[in-house]
Amino acid sequence: MVSKTGDIPATVPTCNPVDVANDQNGNQDTKESTKTTLKDPCACEHSTGTAVMNGDRTHEHTGEVESKQDGDAEAGEESNEQEVIVIQDTGFTVKILAPGTEPFDLQVSPQEMVQEIHQVLMDREDTCHRTCFSLQLDGNVLDNFAELKSIEGLQEASQLKVVEEPYTVREARIHVRHIRDLLKSLDPSDAYNGVDCNSLSFLSVFTDGDLGDSGKRKKKGNELEQIDCTPPEHILPGSKDRPLVPLQPPNKEWKPMQCLKVLTMSGWNPPPGNRKMHGDLMYLYMVTVEERHVSITASTRGFYLNQSTTYTFNPKPANPSFLSHSLVELLSQISPTFKKNFTTLQKKRVQKHPFERIATPFQVYSWTAPQVDHAMDCVRAEDAYTSRLGYEEHIPGQTRDWNEELQTTRELARKNLPERLLRERAIFKVHSDFAAAATRGAMAVIDGNVMAINPGEETRMQMFIWNNIFFSLGFDVRDHYRELGGDAAAHAAPTNDLNGVRAYGAVDVEGLYTLGTVVVDYRGYRVTAQSIIPGILEREQEQSVIYGSIDFGKTVVSHSKYLELLDKTSRPLKVQRHDVLNEKDEAVELCSSVECKGIIGNDGRHYILDLLRTFPPDLNFLPVEGEELPPEAKKQGFPRLHRHRLACLRQELIEAFVEHSKAAATANLLALPTTDTAENSSETTAPTTTLTPTSDSDTTKEQVSPTDAPMVEQINGVDAPPTTTTTEESPKPLINGVHEPVGPQNGQCESPLGGKEAEETIPGLAQAKELAESLVAEDGSGIDPKSREVVLNACKAVGSISNTSFDIRFNPDLFSPGVRFPDESADDIQKQKQLLKDAAAFLVSCQIPSLVKDCLDHSALPMDGATLTEALHQRGINVRYLGTVMEFVDKTPAKAQLEHFYRIGISELITRCAKHFFKTYLQGVELSALSAAVSHFLNCFLSSFPDAVAHLPPDELVSRRKNRKRRNRVPGSGDTNTAWASLTPSELEGVDQVVEKYRLQKITLLREIAIKTGIQILIKEYNFDSRHKPAFTEEDILNIFPIVKHVNPKASDAFHFFQSGQAKVQQGFLKEGCELINEALNLFNNVYGAMHVEICACLRLLARLNYIMGDHPEALSNQQKAVLMSERALGIEHPNTIQEYMHLALYCFANGQLSTALKLLYRARYLMLVVCGEDHPEMALLDSNIGLVLHGVMEYDLSLRFLENALTINTKYHGSRSLKVALSNHLVARVYESKAEFRSALQHEKEGYTIYKNQVGEAHEKTKESSEYLKYLTQQAVALQRTMNEIYKNGSNASITPLKFTAPSMASVLEQLNIINGIIFIPLSQKDLETLKAEVQRRQQLQESGKLEELTADSPLELDDKIPID
Repeated sequence: MVSKTGDIPATVPTCNPVDVANDQNGNQDTKESTKTTLKDPCACEHSTGTAVMNGDRTHEHTGEVESKQDGDAEAGEESNEQEVIVIQDTGFTVKILAPGTEPFDLQVSPQEMVQEIHQVLMDREDTCHRTCFSLQLDGNVLDNFAELKSIEGLQEASQLKVVEEPYTVREARIHVRHIRDLLKSLDPSDAYNGVDCNSLSFLSVFTDGDLGDSGKRKKKGNELEQIDCTPPEHILPGSKDRPLVPLQPPNKEWKPMQCLKVLTMSGWNPPPGNRKMHGDLMYLYMVTVEERHVSITASTRGFYLNQSTTYTFNPKPANPSFLSHSLVELLSQISPTFKKNFTTLQKKRVQKHPFERIATPFQVYSWTAPQVDHAMDCVRAEDAYTSRLGYEEHIPGQTRDWNEELQTTRELARKNLPERLLRERAIFKVHSDFAAAATRGAMAVIDGNVMAINPGEETRMQMFIWNNIFFSLGFDVRDHYRELGGDAAAHAAPTNDLNGVRAYGAVDVEGLYTLGTVVVDYRGYRVTAQSIIPGILEREQEQSVIYGSIDFGKTVVSHSKYLELLDKTSRPLKVQRHDVLNEKDEAVELCSSVECKGIIGNDGRHYILDLLRTFPPDLNFLPVEGEELPPEAKKQGFPRLHRHRLACLRQELIEAFVEHSKAAATANLLALPTTDTAENSSETTAPTTTLTPTSDSDTTKEQVSPTDAPMVEQINGVDAPPTTTTTEESPKPLINGVHEPVGPQNGQCESPLGGKEAEETIPGLAQAKELAESLVAEDGSGIDPKSREVVLNACKAVGSISNTSFDIRFNPDLFSPGVRFPDESADDIQKQKQLLKDAAAFLVSCQIPSLVKDCLDHSALPMDGATLTEALHQRGINVRYLGTVMEFVDKTPAKAQLEHFYRIGISELITRCAKHFFKTYLQGVELSALSAAVSHFLNCFLSSFPDAVAHLPPDELVSRRKNRKRRNRVPGSGDTNTAWASLTPSELEGVDQVVEKYRLQKITLLREIAIKTGIQILIKEYNFDSRHKPAFTEEDILNIFPIVKHVNPKASDAFHFFQSGQAKVQQGFLKEGCELINEALNLFNNVYGAMHVEICACLRLLARLNYIMGDHPEALSNQQKAVLMSERALGIEHPNTIQEYMHLALYCFANGQLSTALKLLYRARYLMLVVCGEDHPEMALLDSNIGLVLHGVMEYDLSLRFLENALTINTKYHGSRSLKVALSNHLVARVYESKAEFRSALQHEKEGYTIYKNQVGEAHEKTKESSEYLKYLTQQAVALQRTMNEIYKNGSNASITPLKFTAPSMASVLEQLNIINGIIFIPLSQKDLETLKAEVQRRQQLQESGKLEELTADSPLELDDKIPID
């Protein structure tokens, strides 16, 4: 299938190049497509085998990725054959003949199914009202699940006829549901209520619809039309006002267009037997806008009016009966308003950007919402009473066998690209369905709507099964966790288990199965939802477990098959095989922690569960009698007592520690002679060596020739050496918050000889490195005997388990209460304990400082709690270390430059404590008092009102409830419990003092606590500081949502393409990079559907490349998609969304859409004020952008306010001698020059000049430019002074030489915008180009020899913007 992205709209969720002009197809309106057949496991019905490639160019890349994947070249070759076949299927066009509309053409691809054409027709404006039809070719009905290429006679220009089919009850229901969806298609209430994967997006409010020509300045005569640039007061620098209402600006599109007053099921359902025999399927009741009440029969032939009324049943057809095959046709005949409004509504629906309508893969909840009117909705009502809660999910044959689906998708073939795509898509689809079902079930369990399977037990011990999913509550049942910390341990165990499931799932060993696992926090309870192992409910646990232990290691069993399977995971997961003693004191071999249980299901599959100790314990939070931690940990006050004993190290930390030790091993190899190495081993193991975390962007040095290096560094405005030039590309979320442990993360400590510089400077280092590489890679067989001893010592020094190869593994059972080890392994155990202590010390002495260093040089820029947590996690630091990190910042000399980081950390500490408090507080609240309790809690937490009093439910309700309370108690709901009402602000240590002390914002705290606990509040202005009345009333609490944790399945091939694309771009091959990224985009679409955070990263990078390569409209289009996707999939005020808005504003400006660019920048600034306040380094960049655009439209005074604020912030966070400050001064000077205030201009430019002179020297071209500009300003100032003197002297007869006042040109403004946003076009001389080409060839040779990994791994996931362009 040929796909230049031009032909295939990336917006279309199906992979077919549909004729977008006609239908902007976002076909997720139909819900019936959730079939469970694996033939088409995807709701948005992608075709099954589509490997969308860019013509033939990509074969060699694909092969490359293949062989890397499969680890052997033959597999790569084989798969190439496969792919070529797939790739060459090109699309073709068919003609569609539908009743009542003109014939039209539709472009399709051979891999699509007939079903997808159905979807397209149900979404098109002119055919959207049909659901019950078949497609016929020459009179033959096509099978819905047949691929188009398998249909005989179907070719270019074939005619497909749409033929109306008779209805069944199911089809009639689908039809009614589809019509309801069409009527609600512009209504945001589903997004506010967080249902059906709808979520909010506000971009179109600021771009006035689609980003076509809107926002261009129209020319009136020669004058550009003035645009209103004044921002609202609260957006201006220095404003203390933080309103909440602008967070959701009113969208005029959402004004309801009423087509019908009521559409609901009639009370006369179901039809009696005699009417069934006349073909009646069901009855509907409607009220039209004209107040006409009608009763409608859905029959096999279609819909018609009958003669029933509310109280009398008369099913005979009315006269006229208006029999129509579609409900829309019937209603259009009886209600003129319906006809008019429905047509308008469909036009508007189709005009919406598809990304505003497509469902997200996982539900995103909004923490604010307006008061939405509750309207009658038959489909919603039916969902609530049937399929969602009750009986349908219990009818055999109706429910999905989740376990079978999850495991079968894992077993699909994965030899070549098309197979892997199919497999990954199936896994992703089933997984997102399972997460949605598990979330619904968990809420039903806590709301008391599911019967327990052990109803006689106390509520906290109850377990539930619903829809083939097993639910348990996060309490310590039967003292299972008594020695580990009771309820606190039981609360932590599910998330640890989930991390284990994630890790084993990522290793993906054939034959080893994990359970589908989702952890849901809702109303103060933690619920674990798991798929059910076949047969486990029929037997006792003791009989089932054939590997591991069910009593924390008192009795232990092992099994050879499990050892064999787990052994395959032990190297990637760094798990040490070890022996433990069972109750008979016999040694039992394990390859996991003892809690990990192996059960063979009735389906013959080998399952592992209870993976809560997959990773080794964290000794910093696990005080053990008689064990000493290394001094650097003790110095920080470790070990500390924790709430539970399940504290583990994160996988990212293990990876980083192993990388660090690997570097230490390499360093040891170089420290010949060999004898010393052994003696020094003790020092080298402890990670105290002076470590220089390498910069994020080592790769940049590679592509800039030496002469250019200082220039790049300086243009980018960063004072560090050229290695850190990428700081502008703000917080680097690893592909959008997806932690892929690829290569060293940015917080990594490297060997004292950092990276490539060392290679050039130390002779013999390269050979030693090669030796190290060979020993790291292989089993050491290739090492000659002389080197063997060296290797032996180096491996020993870093605690490797093998003498010939570098292999560090951890024993997860160390320090587990109840686990005993055989005496003969005492030495090994000692070594393993030492390794654990080193890892714990490494976290404190290396990872935390490196995080702080990254924040200082702005390569990590968290903006809120979520991005802070992400930054910690990327470096393997658990959030329980947040206090330690804050202490470290507090003691840092450069604390002032870390104020933003410190403030975010403090507010994260506060809101997390409040969340834990809130959890136990809510458990005592019964449903009828929920909103009162939540508002009371928020008042105690955030309101300055000194005596917040709770509103109890009215008395008569309470007394009635007392008599009935024994009947159906919600888990943990206790008796009519009003203990929550006695909470006082003093118990919560009201945050007023802290807010004062650390200059926090209450609106930010409100956002953080709401997001963490799932509270949804009414969007209005809250007065937190009033001492006369509380800020919140119970009317302000609209909803409480679940917080869901689950595994995110990956699209591995797409991810490899994405990385290769980035590598290419970093080497300066923009075009090839662009093609690879396009490829990645196609593959991502293929696996995830059209909407996913990783696709968002892909689109952002594409847009940036389009922009750099000069294709501004394409950049605009891709970035618009990235913004929409970020709003929909991450949230409207997520820090990532703010970044996307800024990029979009830049491309709008470059496209001449100035007013739109300003609106977008103002929106970004408002969001940033809410999320983290004004005092943040990123605000300087935003304000410089706003200031420059305002300067461009000649709003000088406004421009100065923003630019001077940017200057202040840059000075604070980068130091007054930084090149960023120099650039800021220059921008301010330019505006003063435009205002003819030359004295101020001179003053600022002098500041800048001084910085350039001191930092980069007089000879540097930046210093020269600045000096030239100073001369020019001085001349202008002198000329102005002369003119003024002339006027004073001669009054009105003065002869005045006109002064040159320069309005800035758009080109110069854009140039400055590019510079501050880190987009640089480097002018290269011929000589530089030669050097560059030579460098690139060197890299390619390296790449062929497989050595490139360590070169490109330094910055795996961000695009370096220093791109040479010839």
